[in-house]
Amino acid sequence: MGNTTGKIRIAALISGGGSNLQAIIDACDRGTINAEVVVAGADRPSAKGLERCHRHGIPTFVVDYRSIVRCFEQDPAGMPLPPDADVQAVLARQTLLSDGMPMEKRLAFIATRILAEARLLAQLRSHAPDLLVLAGFMRTLTPYFIDRINTDAARPRIMNIHPALLPAFPGTDGYADTFRHGCKVGGCTVHFIDYGEDSGPIIGQRAFAITPEDTLDTVREKGLAQEWLLYPECIQLYAENRLRKRQMSHRLPDGRQSTRSVVDILPGPS
Repeated sequence: MGNTTGKIRIAALISGGGSNLQAIIDACDRGTINAEVVVAGADRPSAKGLERCHRHGIPTFVVDYRSIVRCFEQDPAGMPLPPDADVQAVLARQTLLSDGMPMEKRLAFIATRILAEARLLAQLRSHAPDLLVLAGFMRTLTPYFIDRINTDAARPRIMNIHPALLPAFPGTDGYADTFRHGCKVGGCTVHFIDYGEDSGPIIGQRAFAITPEDTLDTVREKGLAQEWLLYPECIQLYAENRLRKRQMSHRLPDGRQSTRSVVDILPGPS
């Protein structure tokens, strides 16, 4: 994958309406992101966000996860894994599946994910993206996929946007979790992904007040308005090569050492 123009090449993965993808496309068209969206993929054919791409002449593809799972359940032998896939190794490195899940189910889950991800990778490679953005993509990605995109450990290439101020409220419904906990502030986070659930290093965040008059619907509306600003801002930082991942260590009160990845934002041109 590489870039032969002045703009970075963005690929996107979606599952639903693609409003964040639209915000990214619009920012590219305005020139506020020095980038172009070169392809978008979805995990289901009914994803409405694909229509947004068609209106902008952006190529699309679908990798139907549900169909892959059904076919695997019916005939596992008829669904061979890619030659470079090691299900046991991927299972050992992921952090999303419960140890209480029966091993047979865990292996089957990873196998179907690898089958789908191999198809995603084949589609993405043909468009040579510099950056992959997850814009409401409701599938977890395994180390099999992540390691084949993130070929340089110092420069991650997969961004995600999450509807909460991480590390609070990871998971699928961050705004609802924020609202139901009675939080007085909500927000959204853009981060690089890692092997965990919404646990990768944080790039940027935006916050908004939650008032007594707010409902869950108005909290989501406020959050989306911030998402549409934040995601393009973070992508532009990437396009300007101003993001650096590093390890930060802290000595905890009990003497243990805590180390995790963080993202520094380098100064822009004066």
